[in-house]
Amino acid sequence: MAGVRGTDGGRAEKVGYLGLGMMGFPMARRLLSAGHDVTVWNRSAGKAATLIEAGAKPASRPRDVADAASIIFMCLTDAAAVEEVVFGRDGLATAGCQGKLVVDFSSIHPDAARAIAARLKTTNGMGWIDAPVSGGTMGAEEGTLAVMAGGDAADIERVRPYVLAMARRLTHMGATGAGQTTKLCNQVIVGCAMAVLAEATRLAVNAGIDAKRLPEALAGGFADSIPLQLFVPRMVQGIHAPPLGHIATMLKDLDTVIDVARDTSSPVPMAGLAAQLFRLAKAARGADADALEIYKLSAEQTG
Repeated sequence: MAGVRGTDGGRAEKVGYLGLGMMGFPMARRLLSAGHDVTVWNRSAGKAATLIEAGAKPASRPRDVADAASIIFMCLTDAAAVEEVVFGRDGLATAGCQGKLVVDFSSIHPDAARAIAARLKTTNGMGWIDAPVSGGTMGAEEGTLAVMAGGDAADIERVRPYVLAMARRLTHMGATGAGQTTKLCNQVIVGCAMAVLAEATRLAVNAGIDAKRLPEALAGGFADSIPLQLFVPRMVQGIHAPPLGHIATMLKDLDTVIDVARDTSSPVPMAGLAAQLFRLAKAARGADADALEIYKLSAEQTG
C-alpha cells in the first residue's frame, strides 16, 4: 500500500465496494490488484470471501463501508436495490459522511439518480456520481470498461485514478443524471445491435452459408463493429456462459429508454421494437438468460 498515491502526490484514499455481482466482483478485484485499500460488502456475504482472502476488508453493513472509506463504489441490480443500500436499515445514509463520495456504477433511471443524490446530500452531506458502465463482464475482468459519469467536475477528477484502475475510459457527461442518460443511449445502440445481429445471423444460417465466418467476411467494412465480432460467434456456437448480460437487465434499460423518450418527446421506434423482442426472449428463455439468447427466438420459429 505504501506505493499507492493520489493525484496530488499524497496518499491514496481508502475505497469501498458495495455489490459483488457479475460486474462488481471483477471491478473490486482490480482495485485490490492496483494496491488500493478496499472494504467490501455484499448482501450474500459468501461472494466476498475470495476478495477477503486477497486482502479486502469485510464489512457486515453498507454503513460500515462508508465509515471505513472516503470513496464508495457500488454496482447493484436496479433503483430499488440502490435505494435500499443507501436509505435502508444500516444504509449509507445512516453514516456520518460529510465530504465522502458515492460512485454508482448501477444502471438506473436518470430521475432516480438525481432524486437519490439530492436526498443523500441533504441527509448526511455525501456526494454522488452516477457512473454507469459499458463493456460487460469481459470489460470488467480486463479493465477495459467505458464509464460515463454525471456529477460535479471536481468530484469526478477526485475519483478518476480509482475508476481508471477498473476501466479504460471515464468521461464526464454533465450534471447528476447525465451519466445515466448516456448509458441509455449506449443501450439503444447495443440492444438494437443484438436484435439486428441475431436477425442477420439467422438469415445466414437459414440461407446455408457459414454464419461463423460473418465477422471475418465483414471485418473492415461498414458493418464491422465490436458487437459483430463478439456477439455473432457466441450466437452461432451457443456460448452463453458466462452470460455477457442478462435479458432482464437489457429489457429494464430499454424500458427506461422508452420512458425517458416519452418525457422528452424523442422518437425511439427501433429501441421500442428491440424492447418487445427482449420481452419475448424473457418469456421464452427466462429473465436470467444471456441477452444473446435473443438469437434463439428465430430458431424456435423456424426450427
